[in-house]
Amino acid sequence: MSERELIIHDLHRRRPRSRLVRWSGLTLALLGVYAWVATDIGRAEFFSARHMKNVSRFLDEVRPAEVRDGTTTLLSWAGDYLATRGFEAAAMTLAISITAILIAGFLAAFFSLLAARTLSSSEPWLPSTRRPSAARRAAWWSVSSVTRLGFVFVRAIPEYVWAFLFFVILGPTPWTAVLALAIHNFGVLGRLDAETIENIPRAVPAALRGAGGTRWQIGALGILPTVLPRFLLYFFYRWETCLREATVLGLAGIVSLGYWLKEARAHNHYGEMLFLVMLGAAMVIAGDIISAVGRRIIRRAA
Repeated sequence: MSERELIIHDLHRRRPRSRLVRWSGLTLALLGVYAWVATDIGRAEFFSARHMKNVSRFLDEVRPAEVRDGTTTLLSWAGDYLATRGFEAAAMTLAISITAILIAGFLAAFFSLLAARTLSSSEPWLPSTRRPSAARRAAWWSVSSVTRLGFVFVRAIPEYVWAFLFFVILGPTPWTAVLALAIHNFGVLGRLDAETIENIPRAVPAALRGAGGTRWQIGALGILPTVLPRFLLYFFYRWETCLREATVLGLAGIVSLGYWLKEARAHNHYGEMLFLVMLGAAMVIAGDIISAVGRRIIRRAA
């Protein structure tokens, strides 16, 4: 062996070994084997002749009827479908996601100040010359605890469940999806924003407090400018989720990409189904690119 190979071999021999990692990997492998062998998940049925026939039929009918008949080309059909239905559905999906994340972002930024235990305390950042009363300490503890509990509650309920609740009240309107997405993401962003506030350096808010700044002056002038880049990073990340979930919520009857996807499935129009799926994927990819560019700009500015 060469000297380089000996060094590599020696490093490999002395590499850190963790029994926890090894036993965890072995346990997961055994559980996987058990799930495949010992449970009834229909392994044979998955590759049954009926399923294979369905796959063949789907691949044959995935081309629109007009294309199969030769009355039009696939490109012309796609252009006509985009003009008559695709663009409108995509625009509604995009509008729902943007409106929802704006509502969630603004509400989360405000309520995160109340949830942050460093700000929602009887004497934020600096000790008082005299000990605050027990009632004052309990009041501010209640403010932060109730706000954080509210974040947990609204994000514990999935967007789809919120949508069904608002569907009963508002019907199949875009606001049903907007409110469902906004409420759930308000809970997610609120918790993330509150944790960000609690982890900022103490120097700036403590200096403002020492200069006699009020609680809300500290929040507006000392905290928000410091945490804004991180807030925006979370904002863009959750917008990607809203864009994807706005499509899914269409399956509940709200007019968006998901609504027309459900309609195409009901009529066995597999070509339209696949086209709408690809259109939704293209929107999410575009949103991911926009989000990535935005986060990069924010990181550089910060």
